[in-house]
Amino acid sequence: MNRRIDVVVIGGGQSGLAAGYHLRRLGIEHVILDAQTAPGGAWQHTWNSLRLFSPAQYSSLPGRLMPPQPGRLYPDAGHVVDYLADYEKRYELPVQRGVWTSAVHRDGAFLRVETDGGDWQARAVVSATGTWTRPFLPAVPGSREFTGRQLHTVQYTSPDEFAGQRVVVVGGGNSGAQIAADLAGTAELTWVTQRPPRYLADDIDGRALFDAATARRHALDAGRTDTGGVASLGDIVAVPPVRAARDAGLLTAKPMFSRLTEDGVEWPDGATARADAVVWCTGFRPALAPFAGLRLRGDGGHIATAGTRVVDEPRLHLLGYGDWTGPASATLIGVGRPARDAAREIRQLLDGAARP
Repeated sequence: MNRRIDVVVIGGGQSGLAAGYHLRRLGIEHVILDAQTAPGGAWQHTWNSLRLFSPAQYSSLPGRLMPPQPGRLYPDAGHVVDYLADYEKRYELPVQRGVWTSAVHRDGAFLRVETDGGDWQARAVVSATGTWTRPFLPAVPGSREFTGRQLHTVQYTSPDEFAGQRVVVVGGGNSGAQIAADLAGTAELTWVTQRPPRYLADDIDGRALFDAATARRHALDAGRTDTGGVASLGDIVAVPPVRAARDAGLLTAKPMFSRLTEDGVEWPDGATARADAVVWCTGFRPALAPFAGLRLRGDGGHIATAGTRVVDEPRLHLLGYGDWTGPASATLIGVGRPARDAAREIRQLLDGAARP
């Protein structure tokens, strides 16, 4: 059964909801297809101690401020899930849950969206699938020899399951620092980073990062010198748990090891450390598998975009994948502007198609 609609949004997390908000404001008929069975996107699957980088008022989607969480300056993931569920309900966004999108194909004047619940024909599609379902694991010699446990950020829940164990945490970004701080004092921790950790100033939070990313985008668009954006400030936001562990001397990073061994890790100089587990905090890749059939990737595997719009398929918009598709668009506060711009471009597309 094919159902026709103006816009299909794939993904019902923060980016999909921001898209739905702006499409609704412009009177565009749309549906939001979400593979999750409950609201909250990736936030419902994070580790227990995760905190936002910013106070609630600076972590909001368009149209609705996130209320503060009692007793916390930086809200936890559960508070974000509650906020997203309320946001969806408040704006009566047309989310269909438990719907898995398998492929998107060109179909004349439409894009055909294939799902396990039937197909949709849409005049435009917004991909808001995020990255959480595509964790990146680097190829490291000895990975198959290691007899301990290996897990990625997405599989980490709490330090309790590692009490008394020897744990190597790999990654010098925010996830690596937060999980290392979470484990410090519970496990025998070895923290490994590609380069010495770069902490942002203690008074820097997500709002300042958003401003830095936006300033960089404006500079590049105007042909001015690249300001460096967020990367020029550092890699790690010193949220309170990270700051406390750092100041207590519990976050001393070692350089990246050269290989895994049967019972641990080994550095180029022959030094070794035994490990019961390795936690890979090594980032993610955009979850764009449904669009493989459109053959949009150019040299180097990159999909060219103008803002959020895909250059080689202007009926498709990519939303929420970081600076690639809008300054800080992978954040709650940052996704609003590119979502607005995408909705406006789709409105123009639909109006143009309606002309005789």
